[in-house]
Amino acid sequence: MNLRVKNAIYSLGLVAVLFLVWNYRQKNKNEMVAFGGETMGTSYHIKYFDAEKRILKVEVDSLLELFNQSLSTYIPTSEVSRFNKDSVFEFESEYFYEVLNTSAKVHQLSKGTFDPTVMPLVNAWGFGPEQLKKIDSTFIDSLKTFVGFEKVIDFDTKKVWKNDRRSTLDFSAIAKGYGVDIVTNFIKSKGIENVFVEIGGEVFCAGKNLQTGNPWRLAIIDPDSEILNPTFIAQLDPGDKGVATSANNFNYRIVDGVKYSHTISPYSGYPIKQAILSATVVADDCMTADAFATAFMVMGHEKAIDLINNQSEVNAFLIFSDSTGKINYFVSDSLKNKLNLLNK
Repeated sequence: MNLRVKNAIYSLGLVAVLFLVWNYRQKNKNEMVAFGGETMGTSYHIKYFDAEKRILKVEVDSLLELFNQSLSTYIPTSEVSRFNKDSVFEFESEYFYEVLNTSAKVHQLSKGTFDPTVMPLVNAWGFGPEQLKKIDSTFIDSLKTFVGFEKVIDFDTKKVWKNDRRSTLDFSAIAKGYGVDIVTNFIKSKGIENVFVEIGGEVFCAGKNLQTGNPWRLAIIDPDSEILNPTFIAQLDPGDKGVATSANNFNYRIVDGVKYSHTISPYSGYPIKQAILSATVVADDCMTADAFATAFMVMGHEKAIDLINNQSEVNAFLIFSDSTGKINYFVSDSLKNKLNLLNK
């Protein structure tokens, strides 16, 4: 057998091997990898399509553990807990600055309705790490003296300062969304393009569901449904976006026979009393969506609609009641062909 024949046979063999590898990957790329776990006092669920079928749960859990060591107020040694006990803090992780910087931007855009210094009020109403306290107007007024994002007088990429040692930060209204972004970016860094990440109801969708060939689809819970028997009010195909929903139907306290929601107004110091029932926000990242979802619940649907219509950073689906109690909806123009109301 001469050299030319040998080379031809070798080349054919190489092509055959490459075809088998390609064919194997084509078959396996449509196999979904799915796993879940617990984090931030809630659960997470992850789905993605990977030809190598890598299960990244150990890496994701380790990443979320580091994330919580930075931003969880339930961990006494976390970065945010240590800052809350001091006046100046130097960042150790990459997370603290990013979430603080986005908080400052959303605080400004929302005209103060998103405010991570609301923690003393959150704790007083029993929605934080501390037990519910005896509430009266004098006590609430005393707490409000050290609530306000202006108390965080300055920060840069290395340090943050506050002018009142009693002021504290609570990133619970933005941290889950940021955690979704961190996990999504980690999975995508592995060359995985079609990813669905959910933490406590906050979501990022990248690519599509290869099993159906369609974009990832989300179901939005009806705020009038029960926690043990939730029903859905709409379906949403967000595209490559972060999605967060804030509502008050499942998280509340009853004090002296009165039902109080978990969303606290930084202005009044009391849980909100608004006609808005639910805010689902779509943005380029889930951290921004998460923060604006809370801001919209605090400001109410009328101001939220004005804000949405005068900027392009976020879009939303709002559910609210009118003066007669009738349920109404607002859908951003860019979402109208992506959202489908169910049974309406």
